Amino acid sequence: MHPDRMTTLHLAYTPPLDWAWLCAYLAARAIPGVESVRGGRYARTIRAGRDVGILSVEPGSGAALVVRLEACSSPAVGGPPSPAIDLGARVSALFDLAADPAAIEAALSADPFMAGLVAARPGLRVPGAWDGFELGVRAILGQQVSVAAATRLAGRLVAAFGTPLADAAPESGLTHSFPGPEVLVEADVALALYMPRARGAAIRALAAAALAEPDLFAPGAGLEASVSRLKRLRGIGDWTAQYIAMRALREPDAMPTGDIGLLRALEDAAGRPTARVLEARSGLWRPWRAYAVMHLWASDTGPA
Repeated sequence: MHPDRMTTLHLAYTPPLDWAWLCAYLAARAIPGVESVRGGRYARTIRAGRDVGILSVEPGSGAALVVRLEACSSPAVGGPPSPAIDLGARVSALFDLAADPAAIEAALSADPFMAGLVAARPGLRVPGAWDGFELGVRAILGQQVSVAAATRLAGRLVAAFGTPLADAAPESGLTHSFPGPEVLVEADVALALYMPRARGAAIRALAAAALAEPDLFAPGAGLEASVSRLKRLRGIGDWTAQYIAMRALREPDAMPTGDIGLLRALEDAAGRPTARVLEARSGLWRPWRAYAVMHLWASDTGPA
């Protein structure tokens, strides 16, 4: 990024794309100060080295999204050099623009129950993440609490440890960049957020791992290897590892089988299935179980 420069891209996708649902999903999880979703437009702060910027994404004409990145003045003189950002690739992953809806929906429709969900919401995508570490921290904050509670915690974390934008417009709601692992590795997050110390320790452990292993959130290692690697970290269980794999690592077959929202969405006259039953049934949805997760969450009144 460079100061006083505006970058605009038009990113094509294969329709359909359920943009309204993507916005609703991201809005419910938008980190206060860092992200906002208003009027069908997603916006967030981003940081690369010394540079910060405001990214916005909204539908364009035809089957394309319009992406704008406005560089802001740097909040600090020091810091590492600013790396080049492949803006198109990052935004494409964030909104799952490379997905083939026809192939995914045909495969999921082999399950009659899932076929009904697919027909009700064509073009549902798996929301990604701008930054894997940020998503990982957000996932830890979301352990055993509601989406709304986790969002509030994320906002308090940003207010306590994030970097204020030098020329932020408070009315936009975008005021800080998310704290990086170099900030949170020694931070007493539990004390600042009044949350269990074990969860604060898990965030510090994730930060230490991100610093020690720069490829921790790089896609391509495969689902089993990625989940196993994450679960070796303190405070990361299967739900959190699968969630990170699904959104940050772009693993299309990731699925947190113990998620209460998934089990609730599959409840019928015979009762609510167990995680083991869900695991067995999900064989019909491979290799697109992450998309099945999104359809089930979308059909449930309280997605996790």
